[in-house]
Amino acid sequence: MAIPLSADRLVSALRAEGVTVVEHAGWRSHNRNAVGAWGPVNGVLIHHTAGTSSAALVYGGRADLPGPLAHTHLAKSGVATMMSAGRANHAGKAARNAFDAVVAESATHPKPSAASGTVDGNTHLYGIEIENLGNGRDPYPAVQYEAAVRWAAAICRAHGWGANSVVGHKETSVEGKIDPSFDMGRFRKDVAARLAGPASAKPAPTTPSKEKPVALSKQDALTVWGTDGAVPAPSYSTTKKENPSWKASSLLVDVAQRVYAVQVAQAAQSAALTKLAALVGSGLDTKAVVAAVEKAIADAVIDVNINTPKES
Repeated sequence: MAIPLSADRLVSALRAEGVTVVEHAGWRSHNRNAVGAWGPVNGVLIHHTAGTSSAALVYGGRADLPGPLAHTHLAKSGVATMMSAGRANHAGKAARNAFDAVVAESATHPKPSAASGTVDGNTHLYGIEIENLGNGRDPYPAVQYEAAVRWAAAICRAHGWGANSVVGHKETSVEGKIDPSFDMGRFRKDVAARLAGPASAKPAPTTPSKEKPVALSKQDALTVWGTDGAVPAPSYSTTKKENPSWKASSLLVDVAQRVYAVQVAQAAQSAALTKLAALVGSGLDTKAVVAAVEKAIADAVIDVNINTPKES
């Protein structure tokens, strides 16, 4: 339990930890303190935005939920934009059993249980919204993930907390939240590693993996690239017939054909310009010049139709 950091102390702690901080206009007085308490504070809560270009949303909120929606927004670039230094609408109702584990800095974080009661998480938890779709496929760039670790460590260091004061929204919410989409056990270990050294510590150098790359078997490749209907036929396709067996591999073939066609057309245009240059001043009339250019281009079109690889 601690008194919340002032805006100045919060920014100073983050910058000392190596976080690149940008201050949103008006963030120091932008809060929800009028509708509820801010503090005492007990930990930090990690979220993902479930969208893109979400900074404005995190600051301003939605029609059904006024902003700020977090204390900080973290971009893919690793830049942390400060949104509030007070109460923010980010945590909602936290399960009492999950919240008690944060307060106790327990190494075990139980599944949140509504039956244990609830706590106003907006009163007691700092929050960060990390820009990510949260679908398990959108990556967290290393610079972004490292900044998130530093952000959490900075606040813990300022309050004298350990890494077990850091939790994900999915670990506290009674509403079935799934954020963040990365493993919080690993995240806490990374925060603990930072707290074990000085705030100014640089990231440890990456050790190249000694594992041998797994070769993709021919069958695996066929499974991935040979599935009918994996992707729709492109709307720009020149074929007049429906292709019910359009596959992922079909798209690669289509792209290869079009790249080849562009290369041939470019060569034809260069040849046509060369002929045109030779004809200038030769005494031929304009119609002859135009005919020569048109013939060179027509020859290229015939060449493309004959020689472009066809899908088997």
